[in-house]
Amino acid sequence: MRILFSIIFSVGLLTSCAPKFTRVLHQKFVQTENTFQDHTGFYLYDLSKEKVVSEYKADRYFTPASNTKILTFYTCLTLLGDSLPAIRYVEAGDSLIFWGTGDPSFLNKYVYNSGTTYSFLKNSPRSLYFSATNFSDRRFGEGWAWDDYEGSYQPERSSFPIYSNLLSATFEKGEMWVEPSLFASRVMVVEPAKDAALTRDERTNAFLFQPSFSQKQEEFEVPFIVQDSLILSLLQDTLRREIRLAKHALPKEALTLYSTPADSVYKVMMQESDNFLAEQLLWQCSQIISDSLASQPAIRFMQRNHFSDLPDKIRWIDGSGLSRYNLFTPRSVAQVWKKIYAKLPAERLLPLLATGGVNGTVKNWYKAESPYIFGKTGTLANNHSLSGYLITRSGKTLIFSFMNSNYLASTSAIRSNMQEILEYIRDNY
Repeated sequence: MRILFSIIFSVGLLTSCAPKFTRVLHQKFVQTENTFQDHTGFYLYDLSKEKVVSEYKADRYFTPASNTKILTFYTCLTLLGDSLPAIRYVEAGDSLIFWGTGDPSFLNKYVYNSGTTYSFLKNSPRSLYFSATNFSDRRFGEGWAWDDYEGSYQPERSSFPIYSNLLSATFEKGEMWVEPSLFASRVMVVEPAKDAALTRDERTNAFLFQPSFSQKQEEFEVPFIVQDSLILSLLQDTLRREIRLAKHALPKEALTLYSTPADSVYKVMMQESDNFLAEQLLWQCSQIISDSLASQPAIRFMQRNHFSDLPDKIRWIDGSGLSRYNLFTPRSVAQVWKKIYAKLPAERLLPLLATGGVNGTVKNWYKAESPYIFGKTGTLANNHSLSGYLITRSGKTLIFSFMNSNYLASTSAIRSNMQEILEYIRDNY
């Protein structure tokens, strides 16, 4: 009994001796778990002092959701250059054989595109042949929800993406516009209903569009099923010239055409949490080290060469965080942010991230006269995380990782609680 009493007394003494700031934070996290009956993890690091300020269950594992994109982002910064590789190609006699690199920017309306790939293929004097033999992964990632096949946030992955692998449909005053136009004949319009909807058959590219009674403008996006023959048809329809399908293996001597400035794509991936961009960018990284379009070569390379020093072993499955199999700890996520901060100057880095009250997935949260949150959210059902950089009123730059899992409350309630805690840190550290 004396030993037990001594242990309890010692713990109580350490807690009481801790600075008020860390004591209050600890109490807030205990209250968070009690209120939401969830699991909460937190890690706070002072960059200037190079020390841990506070942590709460920072060694526990959480489902990171789109916080996975933080690792993808660092992988891209490590393996890709200033511009994205657009295609690999070989010119042989009067033929030009090309392979996709997974470049997600081609005819993607959400990112800047220089038109380099379009002009190169359109104006080539040679006969065009497309080969997809370097594609060695599946259309969906491991651990993705199969019944999300209609979700615009889960397009299929492919070697040569076009239009983000999404069909876009706009309906207004009885008229409909479809992009790519090749799909116009595959969209059946039915009688109006109260709510408009665009759906797709699970196994075919057959679409059903149901306008609303109001006849107001309605816009929808639904992924289409990607096949080599469809890529060929879309390319021919876009370039207005004949392209043949080839089965040539990608040779080591193939040249690379570069296109889109990388930062313009990273910005959309990190601010808007674009899953498609993340998946395709990770494939591009894999091709740099393996000549193969797949997720695992890049993941294995980074775990072995760049993430082996993380505080805890990570379970990293995909590029976007759509997989439920990903598992990270808050202190490991924070360590990746530290690596990113060492690689990029703040004036380049911070504008690429979601900024509280300003843009991206935190546009409506963490509002302040002077932005203080720069980072990345991650949300799946019953899981929400936010991590990145926090600028305090005293001018200090902190790295934080705040992860919540297995709650039944609304995500809005979780965010409100997180905002309160992060504001406390901003105002009191």
